[in-house]
Amino acid sequence: MENRIAAAIRKKMAETDTPFYLYDQVTIRDRARQLRRDFADCEFLYSIKTNPFLPVVQTLVGEGFGIDAASLREVEIGAALGVEKEQILYSAPGKTDADIAAAMDRSILVADSLGELERIEALAAERGERLEVGVRVNPNFTMDDPDHGVGGKFGIDEEQLFAYDFGRLPHLTLIGLHVHARSQELSASVLRRYYENLFALAERCQERLPLDLRFLNMGGGLGIPYSTANDHELDTAALGLETAAMLAGLRERLGKVRIIIETGRYVAGPAGCYCTRIVDIKESYGKKYLIARSTLNGFLRPSLARLVAAYAPAGTVPKGNEPLFTKYDAFDFLLLTDETETETVELCGNLCTGTDIMASALTLPRAKVGDILVVTKAGSYAYVLTPVQFSSQPVPEQFLLTADGRFLDR
Repeated sequence: MENRIAAAIRKKMAETDTPFYLYDQVTIRDRARQLRRDFADCEFLYSIKTNPFLPVVQTLVGEGFGIDAASLREVEIGAALGVEKEQILYSAPGKTDADIAAAMDRSILVADSLGELERIEALAAERGERLEVGVRVNPNFTMDDPDHGVGGKFGIDEEQLFAYDFGRLPHLTLIGLHVHARSQELSASVLRRYYENLFALAERCQERLPLDLRFLNMGGGLGIPYSTANDHELDTAALGLETAAMLAGLRERLGKVRIIIETGRYVAGPAGCYCTRIVDIKESYGKKYLIARSTLNGFLRPSLARLVAAYAPAGTVPKGNEPLFTKYDAFDFLLLTDETETETVELCGNLCTGTDIMASALTLPRAKVGDILVVTKAGSYAYVLTPVQFSSQPVPEQFLLTADGRFLDR
């Protein structure tokens, strides 16, 4: 851990008894600028659902990112920060008529079903307006299989889209496509093939649909390394170069279409950590137990990984559980101490449930009550997934550590 971050954690811990999340603005900006440098011909949307902490969102809006909105509230956050309608893409299943009506003037609606398209048409007709919309497509391919799609809750099957009579939607103009296959991909070659298939899909849609293609939202998928032993950084430089070459050919054929990438956890995930204290130490049947404050109810995912392990077949890593579960060794546990002697411990929390265990057989420096415990990679899908009301414990605080060393709260 950088000395700058460790010093900030110690400073803030001296001021509060409450566990907290700390998000580093320098890391967020560095990762945002890396993406914009490596994908110079693309636009980026920040996925608010990963971390809606307002200073984090403001930081990324300040870097020129638009908003990937998964709810009306996220549309409202983007609009309140001054993000233009064309830079807020509202794509989610199950939008209500009230959601659609409230978002029509503040975002580009991306319909998730044929039924939703028809409800948008009805609302546009009621207002006597013609509305520009996108659609989320469930294509005839996946990241792993270029020739076959799979059923799911998201989007409109490609063939259903081609078979639909768009004459039934006189008040709508179709201007964009959205596809999202999966999250947390670390292979640049896998993403390159996926982008290649997306560009081919865009051309098929241009040929077969009444489509004025102005944007192609390629979804997310940009992964971050969780496991120190087994993961690696995604090579965004190589992927960006290959994408630019493919994109040049696409634009020759289809014109100046906006190519959009959702960031998912990429920019904020590695920029956050969860900070708490060791409040008790005990031994039981030959094992040492460290009791930390607000673990499962402060940062759920480490405890959830142990729960998944208890029910998964031996030696397997369950898939399809993002963002609740990524892998078993997804987080690092650090004690801010000068102690050099180590010991093997069970790292637990102070809740009245046996599932409140962050890590088992963990090697740490020898701890004492009052030591600060830091859990890494807590900048995305961390606070938002955690049952902070469990046991009526203090709710964790959140702070953005600014580039000039200040702490911003909500």
